[in-house]
Amino acid sequence: MEGTMRVAIMEGIGKMGFTQRPIPTPKEDEVLVKLEYVGICGSDLHYYEKGAIGDFVVEPPFVLGHEPGGTVVEVGSKVSHLKVGDRVALEPGKTCGHCKYCRQGKYNLCPDVVFFATPPVDGVFQEYVAHEADLCFKLPENVSTLEGALIEPLAVGFHAAIQGDAHLGQKAVVMGAGCIGLVSMMALKARGVQQVYVVDIMDKRLEKAMELGATGVINGKQEDVVAKVMELTGGEGTDLVIETAGSEFTCRQAIQMAGKGSTIVLVGYSRTGEMTLPTDIILNKELTLKSIFRYRHIYPTAIEAVASGKINLKGIVSDIFPLSDIQHAMDESVRNKADIVKAVIKIEE
Repeated sequence: MEGTMRVAIMEGIGKMGFTQRPIPTPKEDEVLVKLEYVGICGSDLHYYEKGAIGDFVVEPPFVLGHEPGGTVVEVGSKVSHLKVGDRVALEPGKTCGHCKYCRQGKYNLCPDVVFFATPPVDGVFQEYVAHEADLCFKLPENVSTLEGALIEPLAVGFHAAIQGDAHLGQKAVVMGAGCIGLVSMMALKARGVQQVYVVDIMDKRLEKAMELGATGVINGKQEDVVAKVMELTGGEGTDLVIETAGSEFTCRQAIQMAGKGSTIVLVGYSRTGEMTLPTDIILNKELTLKSIFRYRHIYPTAIEAVASGKINLKGIVSDIFPLSDIQHAMDESVRNKADIVKAVIKIEE
């Protein structure tokens, strides 16, 4: 396909703009996707506010966005499982395929991954992208491209639930009711955990958690979270904690509320990168601490969960902004975190 496309670029910290770039030509193993929706992730906001995450430093002009859904408009010569008109969710990370981690099936740990919107690799706040066909997953008829864009964060939630061996009969707590906390809660429910409590300090996010199926919610500003969880579990503590808030305070609470022999899955990144935690409690309770980095082998499971009605993925969306309003979208997402649970960019015609 010839022509140019509109691309939203980060021109500096807190500053967005636009440019025109050629529509990419897909390689023989790629497809060209006309993007329709792209989610705004917490990492996009962090790059926008700070200009870096750890060693990954933005060099403007840079394209943010790594949660895309769209429609195939061109197919490479060696692609047989997709055709023009297929609606797809795009897994944003291309790995090397031959390192130790890729050979073990843990491709999310590949040191040479090329991942949308992770400097220096541009993201997809733009109209088209050429992407490896094996990383483009066809959506069933009853799953929209808006939901397709949200499969990426849902995959994080499912990976957390799988790392925690979530199953029927457990009682679980999710710390944090942002997007990742909410999808983790829904993934737990989809895997059979019947009692899932969600903790946050923002009422709108807790209301959204109840709307999406939480058993109950706890406002950390208004209640003693640990005492409440112990009350809800008959003094035994919870079987599983998914920690998405990323603060030392909430991690300590997770350790205190965890029952003996239970598991805590660390998902949220701390702002400092370091924490001091009560290892005596961890040892006395024989707790298992696990962590996640992105996800692996999850997209088909996540798509099926949405298609089957087990997960209301549209329900996490609180705001949709047009690509033309990207500056306002990013500013509002930074400024109004109490009300914006999940914002999505709609790529206009």
